[in-house]
This record gives sequence, C-alpha cells and structure tokens, in this order.
Amino acid sequence: MAAELSPIDTAKFVAAQRAVGFVENGMKVGLGTGSTAAWMVRCLGERIREEGLRVTGVPTSARTAELALKVGVPITTLDDAKWLDLTIDGADEFDPALNLIKGGGAALLQEKIVATASDQMIVIADAAKEVAQLGAFALPVEVIPFGWQTTKALIEETLVSMDVMGRDCSLRMNGQSPLVTDEANYIVDLHLKRIGNARQLALVLNQIPGVVENGLFIDICDMVVIGHADGRVIVRDINSGERTDDRIDLIPGDNIFADLKD
Repeated sequence: MAAELSPIDTAKFVAAQRAVGFVENGMKVGLGTGSTAAWMVRCLGERIREEGLRVTGVPTSARTAELALKVGVPITTLDDAKWLDLTIDGADEFDPALNLIKGGGAALLQEKIVATASDQMIVIADAAKEVAQLGAFALPVEVIPFGWQTTKALIEETLVSMDVMGRDCSLRMNGQSPLVTDEANYIVDLHLKRIGNARQLALVLNQIPGVVENGLFIDICDMVVIGHADGRVIVRDINSGERTDDRIDLIPGDNIFADLKD
C-alpha cells in the first residue's frame, strides 16, 4: 500500500488507522465528513470485516452515510442513537489547545451536533493541519438562504470589532450556483488570516440573524491523532496532557482503498 499512496494520503491513512483502534465493541460512533474522515470510515469497515467488530455509526453527511454503507459500517440516526461514545472526524486546522476550524467539506452543522453529542471527540489529521493560531484556513459559516446577502453584510460589519487580520467574506459556490449543504443552507467563508480570540468570535457569530452555525469547534476535541508520510503517528490527549508516538506498518501490496476518491 505504501507504494500506491501519495505522502499526504499515507499520512491520512495512518492517522485513521490509529484512531479506529480506539473503537470498541458495542460503541456508537460519530462518523466525520471529508477526505481524512473517509479513510477512517474505510478503516472501520475493514475492522468490522476482519475482526467482527460490532459498532453502529452515525454519519455527519449524506456522502459519509453512503460510504459507510458501501464498506459495511451499520448506520443509524442521532435521534435513534441518542448519545454517542465517540466521534472521529478530520479538521481543517487545529491549534495547541485542540480548538478547530472545520467545515471545508460543508458539513460543519451536522459535524458539530454529532461531536457535542459524544463522550469523546478524536480528530485525525496530517501534520500540515497543526497551526500556532487559527485563521489561515477560511472559516466557514453556515447561513440560511433567505436574505443571505444581508447576513453576509452583518458578518462583515461584526468583524470590524473582532481581533482578526482579514475581513473578506465570500459565498461558497458549486460551479455557477451557491453550494447547498445537506440542511439546504449556504456557506459563507470568512478569510480572516488570523483569529485572535476564537472563543469570542464563535459566540458573536452565532448571535447574527441568519447564521445557523460557524466552523469554530471550541473545547469539543479531546484528542488529536496526527499522521506523517513515513508512517509515524503522534497522539495528543488534551485532558491528560499525554503525548504518545507510534508507527503504523505500511505493507506494499493490494490497496483496498484504491477506489477512494473523496
């Protein structure tokens, strides 16, 4: 497999492989959305097939649900599951306190609901996602379509009083049309460059009429699993303060993830 994966995909794969090791029999597991989370869903399906692992997944998007069913991960809804043991998801950025920016895959609303309905959230990422301060990645904000231009203007006005370096905002597009989320909303991306006070910004944004949710995940992530292209994996637990270093053996051969195109 090592010879068939790019360095970035190798990093994502080893992080996903290590993270699914935390899943135990009988768990209800939140399944994240995005390219890194897709590796995790595949790895979880492999454990189910090879070890007989019994789990139930709660997907955070329609495309994650489709992938989970494809690889044999049983799924249910959050309403039926009520509460989850664990959520595993990716992140677009994470800082030393494990605060996150998420929403690059336009699934931030369901991702945040599922993550906060879990005993624990584990983030899987390649090393490039680690930053000293959030903000280089555009911050997604989910807004309702009605009056979205007014909502965008209110966001821009609000940013004037926030500790950020940039204030440009753009509607995320899907070709010639606005991108529509699974909840039939739009995404406004905030190009802030640097966020001085992420906690304050998250609270203020959610007070703006028309804003449904923002992509700042504050005090939600418990652990981050960081993958590297050479197979090294670093696990950081924000609650215990522990850091462990591990390595995933990469065995050349058939790539069971060859059709993964997320």
